[in-house]
Amino acid sequence: MSENKILDRVNSPLDLKTLTLKEMNRLAEEIRQLLIEVVSKNGGHLAPNLGVVELTIALHRVFDSPRDKFIFDVGHQAYIHKIITGRKEAFPTLRTYKGLSGFPKRQESEHDAFGVGHSSTSVSAADGIAAARDLKGENYHVVAIIGDGAMTGGMSFEALNHIGDTGRRIIIILNDNEMSISKNVGAMSQYLYQLRTGETYNKLKHNLENWLGDMKHGDDVLEVIDRVKGGVKYLVSPGSIFEYLGIKYFGPVDGHDIEALLPMLTAAKREEGPVLIHVVTKKGKGYTPAEERPNEFHGTGPFDIATGKKITKPGAPPTYTSVFGKTLVELAEKDKSIVAITAAMPEGTGTNLFAQRFPDRFFDVGIAEQHAVTFAAGLATEGIKPVTAIYSTFMQRAYDQVVHDICMQNLPVKLCMDRAGLVGDDGYTHHGVFDYAYLIPLPNMTVMAPKDENELRHMLLTAMEYNAGPISLRYPRGSGVGVNLSEPLHTLPIGKAETLREGRDLTIWAIGSMVAEAEKTADLLQAKGISAGVVNMRFAKPLDEDLLCENAAKTHRIVTMEEGVLKGGVGDAVMETLNRYGQMHMTAVLPFGIPDEFISQGDKKLLMHDIGLTPEQMAEKISHWM
Repeated sequence: MSENKILDRVNSPLDLKTLTLKEMNRLAEEIRQLLIEVVSKNGGHLAPNLGVVELTIALHRVFDSPRDKFIFDVGHQAYIHKIITGRKEAFPTLRTYKGLSGFPKRQESEHDAFGVGHSSTSVSAADGIAAARDLKGENYHVVAIIGDGAMTGGMSFEALNHIGDTGRRIIIILNDNEMSISKNVGAMSQYLYQLRTGETYNKLKHNLENWLGDMKHGDDVLEVIDRVKGGVKYLVSPGSIFEYLGIKYFGPVDGHDIEALLPMLTAAKREEGPVLIHVVTKKGKGYTPAEERPNEFHGTGPFDIATGKKITKPGAPPTYTSVFGKTLVELAEKDKSIVAITAAMPEGTGTNLFAQRFPDRFFDVGIAEQHAVTFAAGLATEGIKPVTAIYSTFMQRAYDQVVHDICMQNLPVKLCMDRAGLVGDDGYTHHGVFDYAYLIPLPNMTVMAPKDENELRHMLLTAMEYNAGPISLRYPRGSGVGVNLSEPLHTLPIGKAETLREGRDLTIWAIGSMVAEAEKTADLLQAKGISAGVVNMRFAKPLDEDLLCENAAKTHRIVTMEEGVLKGGVGDAVMETLNRYGQMHMTAVLPFGIPDEFISQGDKKLLMHDIGLTPEQMAEKISHWM
């Protein structure tokens, strides 16, 4: 950094206190440049952060972190917060192996009051922190920063309801950029539009004043109204939904105008009860490609700064997401009962292709996974085939609905879970490693995972044709293995595995992304003189029990491989089956999977090495085990 940069002088929030308005505006531009430079190399959440630069500077100027607590919703807009709070020098390590997390993390800094990664949690967490403050008789400010997209999540309304009831002193910053990852949907986004434009207020105010002005004594009524509860604006203000909840509404205010933000934030500090400040921002502000395509730059991989074009490996196979999206459209062309549901992530799940082709059969419910799942259950009761496409890590948020509304009623809902397994740079809040363990125990649930892109297509068709109960399909992030996709579509027999090679000394039972690793492991074992069979399980539930018992009787050694947690996962299901059939006394089982810990962020290959799941490591451990 050059000596004349304002950013060189900012190493903690205290350094903002002495800056002039002109210097803060210069700082905003310097931070934007740093954001673009780092994210262009590392990937990350660029557009959300570009939109909150001035807001974050203003927050740290007015409040005193870490004494005052900032709780960022999701946390994909907290990069500026990290830069200001002493992590500037480490910022180039963002989202890299053993570097800075892409999200707020309590273990990383005292300025990160609450660890996040999933949506709509900030207001609830702020409520809890404020309650603890009051119980302990302490005095500091608690500030929740939540986007209009996250505000569509039901949990945020539960928190607002509670805060309004208690009247607890909390400041809520509603960052309104009309976006979550994709364009926001729903009644709340329309309501916020009315708040931004002031159309409802201006129209009603004009009509009410004209009506009263024409009445006898109307001027007297207006004078009384002006003295009671803030006048006409109080009666017709579109912000009254928050006021009715008992939360004072400030705004809207331009979130890129530091001069306007500072007095509003200062005024909010003086309030004794809950306050909501409505801040209007532009997602991707200051970088033209991100402003024009904010959904693409919400979470991006490396890109060329000059053009905004993504840097991709030439000749890379299509992603599992794109194969899923195209196959779903192909199947829906022939079956009008198929509908697609997503929770604010049409591009991320590949269902945007379906939305373009069948807009009347596509449902984006906003950041509301619980509603998405029960909505799908309702559709299924009437003979519709609902495909619910949600990331594995986010399906956790709807677990009760999967149990109660789908499995208990044995409804043929199709749960399609993208980003299953380790997801790399997004880290421990986003790894999809628990779905085997939380779905296998559920009665009536069928659990599938494909070994490659073709098998993903076959499994999707199998799910469409399966009407005996709920069925789930999980597949990894990123490119497939590169198979020829010309293979004709066909259904797979439920609960039947596929033998890929016979073995004399042991049999590897692998599922999903680990099938390819199992074959590589078998090759390495062969070089050591160990003959290993490989089975593509296809189904984690129901297991192919006949083939499993046959393999156990033949080799007396079973190795399991899964890109999911070991506790309660596929390996446990295999051992439970062998025990139930009385074969555990004659069969040794060695399971490979995710250990009992939360895995950090970093390149997936490095993470797999850390937990011992590379073919070389597994072959070495198997040979010692033998």
